[in-house]
Amino acid sequence: MLGAVVHRGSVRPEWIDFNGHMNVAYYVLAFDLGIDALWIRFGITSEHIEKERSSTFAAASQVLYRQELLPDDPYVVTSQVLAFDEKRIHQFQRMYHAEKGYLAATAEWLSLHVDLRKRKVAPWPEKILQGIRQVATSQPDWGVPADKGSAIGIRKPIWAQTGEDADTA
Repeated sequence: MLGAVVHRGSVRPEWIDFNGHMNVAYYVLAFDLGIDALWIRFGITSEHIEKERSSTFAAASQVLYRQELLPDDPYVVTSQVLAFDEKRIHQFQRMYHAEKGYLAATAEWLSLHVDLRKRKVAPWPEKILQGIRQVATSQPDWGVPADKGSAIGIRKPIWAQTGEDADTA
């Protein structure tokens, strides 16, 4: 298992979809519970958020599904800090079947530190930056995850959209 363990759980019956396995939304929930636990290690607790009006917002994320989880399957979420700067953190998570050991999914996140009073991106408070630095520099060298920065696409499509990107027009 690569990464620091940040969350353990089991697939709840209400998380099962029509295909008989864990629904995509609940993978994100399980990964998010892992983020909450990692943030506590940095010092971003509910008390910190309330008192300092300082928190994080997700700016980008991508989940890759590797192997399904079924009802009642136990899982474990690990986390790896890939990079951080004065306002951002890039982290990678893995979800494993806790008994069988297979990699069920990965999640990659870019999170921004936000001043909740202004609702704007702002530098980390020094105490939190120190917490991030301590966690990041004390983690083993797990290497760069193979799934880091994965692009979504079809290698040999039968049909593909061409022309100007509608979002930039």
